[in-house]
Amino acid sequence: MAEKHFKYVILGGGVAAGYAAREFVKLGLKAGELAIISKEAVAPYERPALSKGYLFPEGAARLPGFHVCVGSGGERLLPEWYKEKGIELILSTEIVKVDLASKILISAAKTTFTYEILLIATGSTVIRLSDFGVQGADAKYIFYLRDLDDADHLVEAIKVKEGGKAVIVGGGYIGLELGAAMRINDYDVTMVYPEPWCMPRLFTAGLAAFYEGYYATKGIKIVKGTVAAGFDTDANEDVCSVRLKDGRVLDADIVIVGVGGRPLTALFKGQVEEERGGIKTDGFFRTSVPGVYAIGDVATFPLKLYNEMRRVEHVDHARKSAEQAVKHIKETEGGEAVEEYDYLPYFYSRAFDLSWQFYGDNVGETVLFGDNNPESPKPKFGTYWIKDGKVVGAFLEGGTPEENKALAKIARIQPPVESTDLLIKDGIGFACKF
Repeated sequence: MAEKHFKYVILGGGVAAGYAAREFVKLGLKAGELAIISKEAVAPYERPALSKGYLFPEGAARLPGFHVCVGSGGERLLPEWYKEKGIELILSTEIVKVDLASKILISAAKTTFTYEILLIATGSTVIRLSDFGVQGADAKYIFYLRDLDDADHLVEAIKVKEGGKAVIVGGGYIGLELGAAMRINDYDVTMVYPEPWCMPRLFTAGLAAFYEGYYATKGIKIVKGTVAAGFDTDANEDVCSVRLKDGRVLDADIVIVGVGGRPLTALFKGQVEEERGGIKTDGFFRTSVPGVYAIGDVATFPLKLYNEMRRVEHVDHARKSAEQAVKHIKETEGGEAVEEYDYLPYFYSRAFDLSWQFYGDNVGETVLFGDNNPESPKPKFGTYWIKDGKVVGAFLEGGTPEENKALAKIARIQPPVESTDLLIKDGIGFACKF
């Protein structure tokens, strides 16, 4: 059995891995000290590009264009960069057994890796309808989107079924972005989701009404309050229709499912403390096992601003948690001291000509301001969330960079509000005062 040893091992090859590697280099790294072990066949890349740009019919995003760290305005880390820095990229390698106490990782090919410090950056996997026993859910032309292979298969299918009917199952982030992408590819698009409105974990009914109305103006049909109960296939075993729980049947040439994800923590069960579905960490992303850190989607960490433990699935947190963990590792080796992680929740999306940003917490009373007419040539509107008389969250569609910075600022300082009428009247101007 082959064996390899590294001082540092990052398990997982997603966004967090790439940003952690950059931080190691920035703070001092010797050749041969660091390895990244990834199931994927390519160097770390900016995953949001898969749903935001990869599926475009013209000017589509392609590697090497969106390797990390371009998503945050940094240098693009091509495969050669890792080689130049003495970092071993161990790709197309699945780890099947982990012994944290013995500091051993074993791959499917029976290679053993040992380490001194481990960063768990395994990310999330998609929830599949077949997990729930949905009939016909394994038919051909039913897709999920998580990695580059998924995106490549979908791109090929879009060409094969050109101009056909697409059914998007799910009304969250991925559903909305993929619904837009398929419409841009000239597909007849229907979205199906069980909730009373889209993006229910973030959007208010008022916000959702705009996006559902806007999608309708683009020709996208929306079916709410029901789920996919089964799929029918044609003679080639390609999906041809989606049977809904309410009895309706939708014709489909392509089905794309986006119903959420779950953190990849199974390898570590029983070896490390868990909380809220993730691996429990402190404000430096240390786990309950010495020398083991967890970053990105898998980490449940103390959200200092709200004094509670949270797990966050978002690219912004993946980047920042990776940098935080590496800074702390280097501090323990005599480097500069680092403060505990003080994260401000941030989410964003782009679809069609729309672009929104959200900062803070979506709890409490809400006010909607601005022009949220789906047929406006340039809609611009937002929402504030107010709790205990203070603004705790802010959302803006169509904002400028300066306005979005203002949103982030008030979500962090949480200014008091004398009257909700004032918020409605001032709109984004309220945030820009601070």
